[in-house]
Amino acid sequence: MENNNEKPTLYLKSMYEASEIFKALSTPVRLKIMDKIYENDSLSMNDLAEALGITNGAISMNVTKLEEAGLISIKTASGKRGAMKLVRPRYERLVIDMVDEKEPTKCYCDDISIGHYTICQGSPTCGLSTIKSIIGSLDDFRVFSFPERFDAQIVWFASGFIEYSLPNHLQAGQKPKELQISFEISSECPEYNEDYPSDIHFSLNGKALGMWISPGDYGGRRGYVSPPWWPPLLNQYGLLKTLIINKNGTYMDGTHKLSSVTIDDLAIDYNSFLTFRFEVPKDTPNCGGLTLFGENFGDYNQAIRVKMFYSEE
Repeated sequence: MENNNEKPTLYLKSMYEASEIFKALSTPVRLKIMDKIYENDSLSMNDLAEALGITNGAISMNVTKLEEAGLISIKTASGKRGAMKLVRPRYERLVIDMVDEKEPTKCYCDDISIGHYTICQGSPTCGLSTIKSIIGSLDDFRVFSFPERFDAQIVWFASGFIEYSLPNHLQAGQKPKELQISFEISSECPEYNEDYPSDIHFSLNGKALGMWISPGDYGGRRGYVSPPWWPPLLNQYGLLKTLIINKNGTYMDGTHKLSSVTIDDLAIDYNSFLTFRFEVPKDTPNCGGLTLFGENFGDYNQAIRVKMFYSEE
């Protein structure tokens, strides 16, 4: 497969967004083309025509449909008979959210990279890594202050906390209705253990929002978007969770209530600075650490996503 380590998974947020993909894969011949190029990414258009027993014109038409849908890339290379067009797949996996997320139009949305924390304290096992390499040495908390940490795409520690400054785009006359913070997260165990609960506490501007128990540290398979060099015994992927604070309280994924803290209790206005903390206290019953995954690690190619829904007054 072509070297596309940074984004090996195509993530689509709704069936409507994936409609062109569905159309492109709706014929048996295109499915066969995809099968062939996943088996061998050095096949040319002529090779595909010969393998499938169809004309070059038919191959060209179907390959064009797959290219327009973004599923393949075509590279010109030198061959025995002159230039030839190699057909290669762009992604290893396709992930589609079947339920379209309905959002009010009045919303500010930001992505915060994993390494852009403002302060962090923790204990081993711990570490952080960019998409290219682990920063410094494993289990040495000094590396969390290294300048390379701004490029970090994954961070983990056994106990402690990590804080992020959340953007506040509110203008005068705008009132927050709901705050959503989405992230991929797991526990942190030496190597990995999928049955390793951890009490992860959340707070905003020092106000406790509640606690969620992470079930484990997942490593039974590789993360879908993790780079190929990532060691197999380190954290591979987490769960995509969304912390929601609205007029009714604080929830995990909109269904599990963590506390009665409401958006009004936080007293957020257009002058507010927002500091959000993940924490695993040493004295919590399940001190199982935490791991945060960024765009190029784990199963989901997203950073910490913050959405502020608001109304006009």
